[in-house]
Amino acid sequence: MDPAQPTNDSGDLGESGEKPPSVLYEPSPAGVREERAHDVNIDIHTQRYDGVQRRMEQRHIQMIGLAGTIGTGLFLGSGMVLHRAGPAGALLAYTMCGTLTYAMTACLGEMSTFAPISGGHIHFAERWLHPSMGFAVGWQIVFTTFVAIPTEVIASSILISFWDKKFTQAHQAGYMTMFIVVCSIINLLGVRWFGEFEFAFATMKIILIVGLIIAGLVVSLGGGPNHERIGFRYWKDPGAFVPMLYPGAKGKFLAWFTNVVTAGYSFVGMEAVAIAAAEVKNPRVSIPRAIKRVFIRIVLFYIVSILVIGMLVPSTDPDLLRNRGTAASSPFVIAFSHAGIKVLPSIVNGGVLSSAFSATCSGIYSGSRILYSLGLRGMAPRFVAYTTKRGLPLVAVLITSVFLTLSYMALGAGAETALTWLLALTSLSGFIVWGTVGATYIRFRRGMEVQGFDRSTLRYANPLQPFLAWWVLVWAVLLVFLQGWPVFTRGNWNTTDFFISYITIPVFVLLLVGYTIAKRPRAIKLKDLDFVSNIPTDEETGYEEPKAPTTWWGKVLGFLFT
Repeated sequence: MDPAQPTNDSGDLGESGEKPPSVLYEPSPAGVREERAHDVNIDIHTQRYDGVQRRMEQRHIQMIGLAGTIGTGLFLGSGMVLHRAGPAGALLAYTMCGTLTYAMTACLGEMSTFAPISGGHIHFAERWLHPSMGFAVGWQIVFTTFVAIPTEVIASSILISFWDKKFTQAHQAGYMTMFIVVCSIINLLGVRWFGEFEFAFATMKIILIVGLIIAGLVVSLGGGPNHERIGFRYWKDPGAFVPMLYPGAKGKFLAWFTNVVTAGYSFVGMEAVAIAAAEVKNPRVSIPRAIKRVFIRIVLFYIVSILVIGMLVPSTDPDLLRNRGTAASSPFVIAFSHAGIKVLPSIVNGGVLSSAFSATCSGIYSGSRILYSLGLRGMAPRFVAYTTKRGLPLVAVLITSVFLTLSYMALGAGAETALTWLLALTSLSGFIVWGTVGATYIRFRRGMEVQGFDRSTLRYANPLQPFLAWWVLVWAVLLVFLQGWPVFTRGNWNTTDFFISYITIPVFVLLLVGYTIAKRPRAIKLKDLDFVSNIPTDEETGYEEPKAPTTWWGKVLGFLFT
């Protein structure tokens, strides 16, 4: 069965209603295979062959989606949100980001299940929104990855200083080198080994988060060594909300809105499910399962965690402001230290270290696949589309890994300022991507309606669409343009803060306009959107009907890992 079929006979399948003829592949120089189509509707751009292979297991894709949402932002960054917005404000900020994340993944899930192909949302934006948009978003993500993953390497080295009492720059350089080499090797081993490592890291983080939540509830109810019952005491004093710049409801709302942006950085990475769609086995079963459980995982690992943190630590606790880059900055550690539990800091630091290490590995994977897909689409040099016989985009992985060496900038004088400005260029990329996904889905859905496709034949179709797409699109636009609002208030203008808040926008526009001028791509009408070319059939993806477990333990394991 094909992913979807048009209900009218005048669609892309031709008058007979038959599929277009098969595509033949021939080897070409530089190791990049190209495809020669016998039908003009197949492969609308470069006709290059997608050389990646489906070697990732279903359980891998489940955990990759989860691992992308649990990182240092939850363990360390949540303390800053709590301080700035208060317990209720922080809870509402993370809840809001949770709804946006779910909406974005629902859009991606439907498109990726229909078309499990390389490039994911970048390819979708080029195909169904506008070619220039695919180029701009793709290179924005690549640049973001090149700059962001070195900061994870730096964070990992600083986390080790928690145990290294003789921590020096030489030690830090050694730790960073070790992380760079190990993370690069994991990705060079191939997608299956990458999936196994991510599965292990994600499992560790799940165990840690669940353990911290349970321990936090026990302490809140008076089960700690000091037997002090806390409950919701800190919601009353110092209060549930912390106003920002203005008193009363206005200040509380602005504090919440500002911290939605801060909380949003903790959720960036969920797009990895779509990026991996071309390399996962049985994607039309695996991807819908991953997407359907996103909501439950967001509630459990984010919203419940923030609720517990808000119960345990007052927003005025001075330790929340001491950002030392180790577990000592974690609100969980602060809470358990106040309760008299001394063993937790090392455990939490280990969990945060595994998160930073996992984020580095995932960053190499995601960045290399986006770079590879840009090469496939003719939007990057041809050689980055090279793949080995085992389906590894070798050149793209090596290029992405080389940029990890930017982490050594942390060892030089003035490097902190340089890194701050580099990160400023990437600060809004996540929200730009989310908005693009929403806009792409709206066009995808409208195009299907115009061309007569029956959505009931799709393997995954969220019943809340297109509301979810509009929800994430509108909020992404608001967050991109309004997140730097404090600099426009009386007496708070700061040129540096202004550029850090908004420099991403002109860079994105420059990419968009530059490609449009250089290539002059035409906007595609809804009736001409391509829902056929290079989209694999069920047989080509190895589709198998899911088998329901019969035992209770099988159902539990199936829910967690499939």
